[in-house]
Order: sequence, then structure tokens, then C-alpha cells
Amino acid sequence: MDIRFDGRVAIVTGAGAGLGRSHALGLAARGARVVINDLGAATDGEGRSASAASAVVDEIRAGGGEAIAHGADVADEAEIADMVDQTMTQWGRIDILVNNAGILRDKTFAKMTMDDFRKVVDVHLMGTATCTHAVWPIMREQKYGRIVLTSSASGLYGNFGQANYGAAKAAMMGLMNVLHLEGARDDIRVNTLAPTAATRMTESLMPEEALALLQPETITPGLLYLVSEIAPSRTILGAGAGCYALTRVYETEGVLLEGAQNTPEGVAAHIEAIADETGRRELTDAFQQTRKYARKAADARGLTLPWGD
Repeated sequence: MDIRFDGRVAIVTGAGAGLGRSHALGLAARGARVVINDLGAATDGEGRSASAASAVVDEIRAGGGEAIAHGADVADEAEIADMVDQTMTQWGRIDILVNNAGILRDKTFAKMTMDDFRKVVDVHLMGTATCTHAVWPIMREQKYGRIVLTSSASGLYGNFGQANYGAAKAAMMGLMNVLHLEGARDDIRVNTLAPTAATRMTESLMPEEALALLQPETITPGLLYLVSEIAPSRTILGAGAGCYALTRVYETEGVLLEGAQNTPEGVAAHIEAIADETGRRELTDAFQQTRKYARKAADARGLTLPWGD
């Protein structure tokens, strides 16, 4: 089946350049009406300009699509509320939210100021939460919504000099996991894109040969799938240069240490058994872990608990 967005309304944050622009153009090309959100700031979050967002709107309209611009700061609740109000006035619904806006303030943790740490977390994490919170009641009322959070390998796996960025990007997984559970009843599907792209935030970090391969347009197809009607939910999709992979968190089966064994020395002595990946599995909510641990302890004592696995 063709993936289309006819009749759908999408908000894309940070859509004035790079990945956000590519995502917005991709949505518009397949029929979506798109809100181009961009503060127009520098990569460190300083400054403000409406020109980037307006240029993308002009590009979409020139191709026969529908788009409007809004320069809200994603971390400012009042500005985001105004953006949502203007979208509802213009088109009467919001079906898709792509949380893409971000900044960088890279330094080693020892040299980083807490102001720089806080600012990056405010834009990435609080900005994502603020935008999502603003559209959430609309999507619940509609009984339909598709939301994408943007993570990064820096958050999922770590990257030297990016403690602030990595912390904010790792938080996307936790936010997604909870929103997936809370949105399921109303067909609100929440996923995370973890892209590696050639953008103005990464152009100084990679060689030209790699940048040529990692164009934003090679990633947007994955984003379009994640916000489509057939989208999954609670999926972390890695993407770059046309390559796609899933990131998942697994837990080993583990072991039960009782009585005299349940000491720091006992943990150290059994760490290889604890780390054994035989029988590992993906847990899809926090209580699954609680049930697993309680079951292992109950089985050892010959007890029956009033729940299954």
C-alpha cells in the first residue's frame, strides 16, 4: 500500500533546515498540511529569525502543498500553545507531531557549565514534552495521533563531550515508553527516530565523504513510516544513509540470591551468571520486571503468586 497523508495535519519542529526541512517536505509531498516550526536560532540556540521557516513554506506552496510557518520556541509553553491554537484555527485538527528541534553545546562534562547542560535539556527534552503535551488532548479527542521523538546514538550509546545532549536524547526512550502505554487506548502511537545525518549540527564532526552519504533525505522515509496510519508504536528506529535498524533494551534472565548469598560478594561471585544472555527478553513495561523478580523468589519458596509472567 502507498503511504499517504491526505487530510492529515502535521507539525514539524526545527523544520527550517536539515532533517526537519526534509521531514516537512516529505510529509507535504504525500499530501499532509504542514506547520513549519523553527525558531531560526544558531546551532547553540542563540538568536531568532523567521526566514528559514518561511522559505520552507514557500517551497511547499510552490509544489502545490499547504503549509504555514510558526516561530515558537519549543521550550516556551505559551508560544507552543499559540502555535497549536493557530494550527487548529487554520485546519481544525493535528494528526502528526514530529519533535525534531534541537541545539548543541558540546564540551567535556568537566568544562561544561550547568547553564549549558540545562539549556540543551530544556530544548530537547522539555521542548519535546511541551509540544507533545500541547497536542495530546487534541489527539485523544480525535482518537488518532502519531508522535515521533528524536533521539541519537549519543544518547543511546554515548559520545565524548555530549553529556547534556546524550542525557536529553536518552530520556526520549523513557518518555516514549510511557506515552506509548498511555496513548494506546486512543490510537496515539509514539515512536523514536535515532538519525545520523549530515546537518549544520554535524557538518564539523564528520569527513566530507561521510556527509555526502548521510543526507537528511536518506532518513526521512523512516520518519514517514513512523507517522503513518500503519505505524508501529514504542519503536526506536535508527536511520542513516538509507540504512535502518531497531534499538531495543533487553534484560537477562538473571539469578536469585538468597540468604547468605545475597551480599555484595555474592553478586560479584555470580556476575557471570547474572550476565548470561540465555533466555534474555525485551520487557515492555516496568511491572514485567517486578513480576519476574517476584516470581523467581516465589518459585524458590514454593509460593504461588496471583499473576503470571
